[in-house]
Amino acid sequence: MKRIIVICEGQTEKEFVKKTLQDYLKGKSLYLEPVLPKKTKGGIAPWKDIKEQIEKHLKQEKEAFVTTLLDYYGIYQFHQFPFWQQAHQIQNKNQRLDLLEKEMKNDIDINLRDRFIPFLLLHEFEALVFSDKNCILNQLPPNDINIPELDRVFDNFSNPEDINSGKQTSPSHRLLKIIKGYDKVIYGNIIIEKIGIDRIRNKVHRFNNWLNILEKI
Repeated sequence: MKRIIVICEGQTEKEFVKKTLQDYLKGKSLYLEPVLPKKTKGGIAPWKDIKEQIEKHLKQEKEAFVTTLLDYYGIYQFHQFPFWQQAHQIQNKNQRLDLLEKEMKNDIDINLRDRFIPFLLLHEFEALVFSDKNCILNQLPPNDINIPELDRVFDNFSNPEDINSGKQTSPSHRLLKIIKGYDKVIYGNIIIEKIGIDRIRNKVHRFNNWLNILEKI
């Protein structure tokens, strides 16, 4: 069984990997070990700290692979991810993230990088919740859902990754408007578990590409 250490942005992502994603990939002889960034008080850690943690895992565990599950939404220039400025000259956000991931890999020690699989979520983990409207409607009391706002999101975005990263229009901020008392750790993972990984893969293309890579390890 291949072991994959998943550096997760926060507790929500860690719970998702531990419960939902591990259960999905166990038939592929993959064991996922979710961990949090070592040097952060919440949110994204600077790249130099993430890089240090990646290389430490790869050096200590010669057979393990390392991947990331980080929200692009929370990364800023001061985090100093490699090729940040060059990437932001690219208008197409999928291509922008492709470049960032490529340079994250290239920045890892050449003797270790073959076992590193960088992945950035576009724009954030909560986008996965918007993979299936019926699951949101079926999991929560009708009075707790702002149905017109929910319909508006699904009418405007066929791909959850296209939901933008504005301070009031990001997936997480939209969910706060749609679901009364929304708690990302509890509600997010409950809804995502009910949606199922296969339906998410059909809707969220970069996420699907990431799993395709993991499944080929």
